Amino acid sequence: MREALRFDGKPLSATLSREADRWFISIPVAIDRPEPVCESQATVGVDLGVSTAITLSTGEKIDSPKPLKKHLQRLRRRSRSHSRKQKGSANRRKSARKLAKFHARIAHIRQDWTHKTTTELPRRFAVIGIEDLNVRGMVANEKLARSINDIGFYEFRRQLEYKAARSGSTVVVVNRWFPSSKTCSICGVKAEKMPLSVRDWTCAHCGAEHDRDVNAALNIQREALATVSWAGSHACGEEGTGRSRKTPAKPASLKQEITHGLFVHG
Repeated sequence: MREALRFDGKPLSATLSREADRWFISIPVAIDRPEPVCESQATVGVDLGVSTAITLSTGEKIDSPKPLKKHLQRLRRRSRSHSRKQKGSANRRKSARKLAKFHARIAHIRQDWTHKTTTELPRRFAVIGIEDLNVRGMVANEKLARSINDIGFYEFRRQLEYKAARSGSTVVVVNRWFPSSKTCSICGVKAEKMPLSVRDWTCAHCGAEHDRDVNAALNIQREALATVSWAGSHACGEEGTGRSRKTPAKPASLKQEITHGLFVHG
């Protein structure tokens, strides 16, 4: 096959790869990127969850397609059918190809949602607050592991950080021990206990009624704004600055992409 490059720049290399029964060529191209400028001045807090994948401090709830959960029964049937095929036979090879294509389809549905969502958020918001979740520890819970992996918490944050850096937005990673769910976003009083089964609760101090996820996103947004304000004021040379002081904001990923990949289906 032959195809013209879609970017003006210097091609660096070519990588040939295969996924299921499809072949890909990836060609990174070195290009000049302008300094990113974020036009929006809005801020948002993002709360990741299992029942609803993403809850924003604006009140929006964005659920993932959860492709593994949706296609789990079909995947099990195809896996059982494949295991019954005689080893080394042509039918087993054909079954293996079909099973690999089905796995790839599930992965592509998840990747499509993640890419679209992590591209849209930096376009809308200049400052994005997100929790520093212990994903490795969370997937150790066998009751939550499948749902967490089906959403892709780690991949969501990874893509959000590099796309925000590319568009001029800032991702602020809030400490994982910050009690975002248990703290009232109205009066700031922290509840003593908040089991995961509690989705709606009322503050005992001010009487405000909260949706658990929206309340958490509002608290994450507030903490992110406080972190950005603190880092900005100390960067101007105010009292307390110095090489020994460290900003509590984890900066957005420095993985600035200077290349673009050209993917060609063969």
